[in-house]
Amino acid sequence: MAEKDFRNPEYYTNREYSWLLFDHRVLCEARDKSIPLFERLKFLSITASNLDEFFMIRIASLMDMNHAGYDKKDIAGLTPAEQLNLLAGEIHKLVDLQYSTYNRALLPMLEQNGLHVIRKHEELSRADAAFIDRYFEDNVYPVLTPMAVDSSRPFPLIRNKSLNIGALMQKKDGKVLDFATVQVPSVLSRIVELPGEGDVLKVILLEEIIERNIQKLFLNYEIICAHPFRIMRNADLTIDEDEAEDLLKEIEKQLKKRQRGAAIRLEVEDGMDKRLLKFLRKELEIQEENIYSIDGPLDLTFLMKMYGLEGFDHLKAPKYEPQPVPELPAGCNIFEEIQKGDILLHHPYQTFTPVVEFIRQASQDPEVLAIKQTLYRVSGNSPIIKALAQAAENGKQVSVLVELKARFDEENNIVWARMLEKAGCHVIYGLVGLKTHSKITLVVRREEDGIRRYVHLGTGNYNDATAKLYTDVGLMTCSETIGEDATAVFNMLSGYSEPLMWNKLSLAPLWLKNRFLSLIDREKKYALEGRPARIIAKMNALCDPDVIAALYEASAAGVKIDLIVRGICCLRTGIPGVSENITVRSIVGNFLEHARIFYFENDEHYEIYCGSADWMPRNLERRVEILFPVEKEELKEELLHILNNQLRDTVKAQILQPDGTYEKVDKRGKESFNSQEAFCQEAIQKAKAGQEEPVTSRRTFIPEVHQGETDGV
Repeated sequence: MAEKDFRNPEYYTNREYSWLLFDHRVLCEARDKSIPLFERLKFLSITASNLDEFFMIRIASLMDMNHAGYDKKDIAGLTPAEQLNLLAGEIHKLVDLQYSTYNRALLPMLEQNGLHVIRKHEELSRADAAFIDRYFEDNVYPVLTPMAVDSSRPFPLIRNKSLNIGALMQKKDGKVLDFATVQVPSVLSRIVELPGEGDVLKVILLEEIIERNIQKLFLNYEIICAHPFRIMRNADLTIDEDEAEDLLKEIEKQLKKRQRGAAIRLEVEDGMDKRLLKFLRKELEIQEENIYSIDGPLDLTFLMKMYGLEGFDHLKAPKYEPQPVPELPAGCNIFEEIQKGDILLHHPYQTFTPVVEFIRQASQDPEVLAIKQTLYRVSGNSPIIKALAQAAENGKQVSVLVELKARFDEENNIVWARMLEKAGCHVIYGLVGLKTHSKITLVVRREEDGIRRYVHLGTGNYNDATAKLYTDVGLMTCSETIGEDATAVFNMLSGYSEPLMWNKLSLAPLWLKNRFLSLIDREKKYALEGRPARIIAKMNALCDPDVIAALYEASAAGVKIDLIVRGICCLRTGIPGVSENITVRSIVGNFLEHARIFYFENDEHYEIYCGSADWMPRNLERRVEILFPVEKEELKEELLHILNNQLRDTVKAQILQPDGTYEKVDKRGKESFNSQEAFCQEAIQKAKAGQEEPVTSRRTFIPEVHQGETDGV
């Protein structure tokens, strides 16, 4: 073992390339014929949204490093320039596959099922064309702002992610070509329904309507050509927190720059006039490899809106309703129920309502003295925010850390921070140099036998909207030791006061990483002594080099390691003498896998933890994160049941292969098992029974699946 270099770059996959593989796995769902048609539209829309963010943040960051001459190699031994070269080709392949899926698979099936999408305005019948022209005059024309470019009018600001139509035109009595552009207004529906009879619904996209009528915007010109285009800008905020006197104002200032960041991607309609393309490329200063010629409608995120069209419920998956939590019946006193014992919540299979109710009851309970909470992302009309504001107005001590640096939620969080301050809450705007990503709520209550602290700890955000879509777990407890730690967490966040010792919680960036490394090392030592050792870890991403090297060492020592990693995974499996004992699976289903659960077994003893942190450098070194143990035996069994079911999954699981690709599970000799559907059914059964179903022994569901035994994705 000592002779192995577990940090050899050949043992690692580039982080950004691994992310592209994840988007490919999402695209696999859009291409899966066994999935209802409209669900496939949603998955294709998600791949487009994912790719947008990938460009705005990851590609933009690599470009910045490359322009600055930064040539430090990544975990896989690649410089920023080499990464950009690798990614450019792969992204073009991904986009080609997106539009092949849309044009060749989804559009024909929509047609067969009564939804006709008119691809080009030239296809319109005379009657439909007349309707479209009237629609343009009445609804679209008053909203548009046509912008010409000439000697007196410079090239306009093209907003990030906006859809536009560019045109070349010339005066009717002249020969000089001029450029003009008009933004497709986002305030209008992009999908326009056409009147019709029968069972077929006809729709056309707004940009086609504008393109058809663009002559009406430039009456003194002859339109030579008109084509849609879309640009992506660098949206990564650069904030010097040490120099910023007011973090809130500094972030507000930086947000305005998102619309003016350097153009990093240009999408154009396939077949765009070469003169128009040359003009756009010159004005936007964009490289050839960052131009994407699209055979279809730009910005496929509109498919999420198409999903909402009425009359197609038979082409959608049945809607799942999160179930009540048996331990917390409606109308109960939530504090009395928590006193009976720790309670585990499993979202979205179980409703998020108890978490909201926890805050709401605390805000109204006369015995509650204080509420403290961290907020990273919340919903647009958050009941938790309202409850916190109500608590402050009721005279309780309310302290809230609102993380202003939560990417793409900055504006939303600024609004909430100001509202909470106005209501009388103590608001903390995060810590300098760190993002506060932990999910914790502390309620301090006066009771007959003294002060009691109630704590909620979770793996997901306090967002009642995403709690219906993201799979997460949460723990409600009034454990005295966890309560002491929770108080210490908030004292540290508000006053930089770190306690001399901690009881149960492990925090990043203080010592959480060392805690994980210590647990992995412990199992390695058990394996070296010839004793049973096992690790199961479920998370969103794995790219921390220290953790991966530790896993390699443990695997080489004989520890059986099963990883459930939804997205990025820089670890490689099947390397002789290094990772032969490691399996990695990714589950992409109707719900977004978001929980972080960590299982460590040696001999007959096992420990299980949950937390807010993935195994990534940013989480372990640059964020405030919390890992908490689950110690009640029934709850440990329940968490292990979750892990076991996901290791059983043969429908939505894709297995990482030694060559770096992912493949679906080989079902030969195995039952068809969808873990997400199983959790839905279990939650329904538990809610009906009013109590937890008995959990099968934790060893029953752990499959002996290792590299070479499956053909996974």
